Formats: sequence, C-alpha cells, structure tokens
Amino acid sequence: MLLILLAYIGGILTIVSPCILPVLPFVFSRAGQPFLRSGLPILAGMAATFALVASLAAIGGGWTVAANDYGRIIALIIMAVFGLTLIFPEVSERLSRPAVALGNRLAQKAEANGEQSSPWSSLLLGVATGLLWAPCAGPVLGLILTGAALEGASARTTLLLAAYAAGAATSLALALFAGGRIFNAMKSSLGTGEWVRRGLGVAVLVAVVAIGAGADTGLLTRLSLASTAPLEQRLVDMLHRTPGASTDSELAAASETLPIEGRAPALTGAVDWLNSKPLTPDDLKGKVVLVDFWTYSCINCLRSIPYVRAWAEKYKDQGLVVVGVHSPEFAFEKNVANVRNAISDLKIAYPVAVDNNFAIWRAFKNQYWPAHYFIDANGNIRHHHFGEGGYAASERVIQKLLAEAGKANVADGTVSVSASGVEAASVFANVASPETYVGYARAANFVSADGAPRDTAHTYSGEPKTLNEWSLNGNWTIAAQHAALNTAGGSIVYRFRARDLHLVLGPSADKKPIRFRVTIDGKEPGDSHGFDVAPDGSGTVTEDKLYQLVRQSGDIRERTFAIEFLDPGVNAYAFTFG
Repeated sequence: MLLILLAYIGGILTIVSPCILPVLPFVFSRAGQPFLRSGLPILAGMAATFALVASLAAIGGGWTVAANDYGRIIALIIMAVFGLTLIFPEVSERLSRPAVALGNRLAQKAEANGEQSSPWSSLLLGVATGLLWAPCAGPVLGLILTGAALEGASARTTLLLAAYAAGAATSLALALFAGGRIFNAMKSSLGTGEWVRRGLGVAVLVAVVAIGAGADTGLLTRLSLASTAPLEQRLVDMLHRTPGASTDSELAAASETLPIEGRAPALTGAVDWLNSKPLTPDDLKGKVVLVDFWTYSCINCLRSIPYVRAWAEKYKDQGLVVVGVHSPEFAFEKNVANVRNAISDLKIAYPVAVDNNFAIWRAFKNQYWPAHYFIDANGNIRHHHFGEGGYAASERVIQKLLAEAGKANVADGTVSVSASGVEAASVFANVASPETYVGYARAANFVSADGAPRDTAHTYSGEPKTLNEWSLNGNWTIAAQHAALNTAGGSIVYRFRARDLHLVLGPSADKKPIRFRVTIDGKEPGDSHGFDVAPDGSGTVTEDKLYQLVRQSGDIRERTFAIEFLDPGVNAYAFTFG
C-alpha cells in the first residue's frame, strides 16, 4: 500500500517536472469548458495512453521504444492540428472530417463562436498528450518500468502504473481548474474570448515546435531538472531503499522462532550454471540453502559478496548450500563469459545460476540487488534480507536453520571479513550522491548546453556546478542504457560527495583497450585514487565492469570528478558511490 501511495505522490509531482511543461498549453486549451465534456476526457485519454505505453514498455522491451518514437511523431501532428483549429475555425471545419473518420468520431468540428469541444476530441487530445508525456515522466516512472521489465506483467506493476497516472491526472486536473479561472479572468479583461482562444492555439504550436526540437528533454531539463529531480529522487529512494546494518530487532528476531514465509521455488529457468551442474529440488533436499541474488556490476552486491563467500566456506561441511543467482542489470552482464570471468576475479567457488531471463528472480518475486533468501531443510523460506548490512543477523539465521536441521556442533560466532578495493564496506554517513544512470532511460541531473538527443551522435558541453549534477563533453551517442564515446578526448564530469566513486564502463565491440585519465578538482588524485586508477590518474578500460575511480583519503567533502578518455569507443553506464 505504501508503494502505491508513493507512486501516486510521484505522479502528483509531475506538475513540477520539466517534461510536463510543454503539455500544460494543451490542458489550458480546454480551460473554461465543461469539465465532464472536456477536462475529464483529456485527463482520461492521457492516463489511458500512458498506461498502455508504459505496459507495452514493460512487456515488449526494446521494440516498444521505437514504436513510441512513431507515437510521438503522430502526437505532434495531432497537437499541431489542434493548435491550428484553435487559431483558424475554418481549419477545424475542413480537418474535422478526416479526424472523425480516423478516430471513430474522436474529434468533431468546433463551433465558430463559444465552441464547446466534444468529449471525443478532448479524449483524442488526451491520447496525444499521453504519448508525449509517457517517455519522460521522470525517475519515479523509470523505477516502476525497470521493476516491471524485470518482474514481467503483474497486478502489482499495473497498480503502481495506475497510481502514478492517477497522481499525474490529479495534478493536471488542479491545473485545469486553475486554468479555467485564469481563462475567465482573461476573457473579462480582454472583452472577448476569441483572442484568448487564438493565443492558446499559438501556445500549442510553439509547444509542438519546442517538443519537436527536443526542448522537452533539453532546455526544460536544464531550466528545472535541478529543482525537481531531488523531489523525485527522494521518492525513488523510498520506493527502492535497501536496508543497512542489522538493527537490534533484526538480531533479536534471528534468535527467536523464524516464521515460514512461503515455499521456496525451484531454481529452474537459468540459461547456464557455473561451478556446478543445475541444482534440482532433490539435490537440495535436507539442505539449508542461501540464495543470493546479485549482478557483477552492482556495487552493493560486490560489498556483500565477501560475507557470502565466508559463510559458504565456514558452513559448507555442516549442510549449508550457497547458490548465487546472477540476474543482469545491463546487457553486457548477460554474457556468460563475462560472468565466468567475474566469479573467477571475485573468487566465488559456490554454484552460480545465470538467470538472464529473470526466471528465478520472478519465481521468488524478488525486487532487489543484493537479496538474500534463507531456506530451511524442509524447503521453506524462513528469512530474507535486502541490500547491504545485516550480516551478523543473517549468520545467526544460518546457524539456527542448521541446528533445526539436526546438525551437531554448528559453528558459532560470526565471520570477520577484511575486504579491500570495491568490496570494502561503504561509510553511508558520508554518501550524499545517489546512483546515477548515464543512459537516457533513467538519467537524472544531466547538464548540457544544448539538450540531449537520443540515439544519435552529438557534441556535448556542460559544466556541473551543484552537487550531483554531471555532464558529458565531446562527441557522444546517448542510448537507453549507456552513452558511447565516438571520438577521442571526450570526458564525463560529476560533482559528488562520497568516499568512493565508481563508474560502470566497457569497451566497444572490438574490445580494444581504452586509456583514461582521472582528475579530482582538476588535479591528479594522488592518495585519493581508486582501485582501478594509478595515483597519477591513469587507467585503462579493458572489460565491461564496475571501475573504482576514487577513494578519498582524509576528510570527505564535495568534489568535482572528471574522467577523460584518450581513445574512442568507451561505453559509460552508471555511477555508484560508497
């Protein structure tokens, strides 16, 4: 229920999001007209179209993106037609017949004076508005769609999308009512509604041109994203928060009777198994099982793996079976060879199921990286933990389940882990920068002098000035999941506050090494260099993985990070901090 409420609040905040600003002229174009005949249909059409496009995005994947691009073009044409009909009644008269035929009477000819738009024409306008709004509704929508893509179609996803759409419709309804009062006041002061109507038509056409030129994701983003993204990001953090260290209540719960949370699903559907043959229910019968959902470029997963490794080693002869389920976030993580290299580098010896199709993920109804599920010897889930931390409580759960299974002399105490590099624990109190995606599907706080065209080469320039802003410089192509550098000398700049800065990077298809140079506040990192960087800031991208680029020494404060690539071809995916 809380998630649905938060999604609804996220939808309400759409009214202060940059992507909604071009839509407002279309909403105000129906101001001053009966709500049931005009306002309600436009809001219903917008919400319905949003739900349809969002659901297709969750189910259909990449092909839907291309389909929605065509939808935006169609929507722009429809918007332009509506703008012309507001300015020129004769245009409305001539063009209404094709619109009626095409849309099954979704649009009707407007009356010349004091026109009352039909519900069908308003519904059509809402449909077009929904097509324009759906692709850029902010990080809250990005989170919901990411979860939908991972889980597949579900009632939960439908409810979240419906709540988000309802929130946005609520905020637009308030704007519509406020617009009605503004509209009536303007008519009284001007003495005629004709010029008001024509002015709205001009505003519609200006908005169409702005959207067609990419202003909805360029100029408007630069003007207002810095102020609206933190609001949405806080909601994202609430929707997708991961618990930290063990609390006293968790430790107490681990020592008491652990409830049965449900029957553990079979570990079927993996495309491959590493370090083991496929494990069946018969193989695990009578065993205590720890299932660890992870992916190798996830910093939170990497920081929890030393504990999982230690538990697997400590309890392997006492009946514990640890199974890593590798469920990829990025496309390159679906490459089994990449996963095999990662488990070798991480010294993972326990079985790993390569869950590229998220079959096991969905069977467990999982939503997090990392996620630990503790299964007793009878095949029941008895405990779970999401995110980092909780290690002492988790180990006590393992000990309790082994004792329940009749294992004698179960080792007591808790493991002591001394991790280094990317596996070292974060100091969360010092982290003021969120996970930040570079691809347009989930990007936030991006600073660019002239917008961010999608899937096309473009020369960028920008200078982040406030905390958590970032920019690209040089010729890049921004795709849904990553940005690719087309020419040597390009750079990424990020204003951050944290001890550690990581960036998921990979070479291009030819796999040629890509040299880079890191600076902090314009200087060599020195003692603040990361695990994958020399003190002079030099390093090389050789494979698709998470690179630790900064580990600050001394006091943690706000800094400006920059990485310049001396060779073309790098793919940049996401920043994480610790």
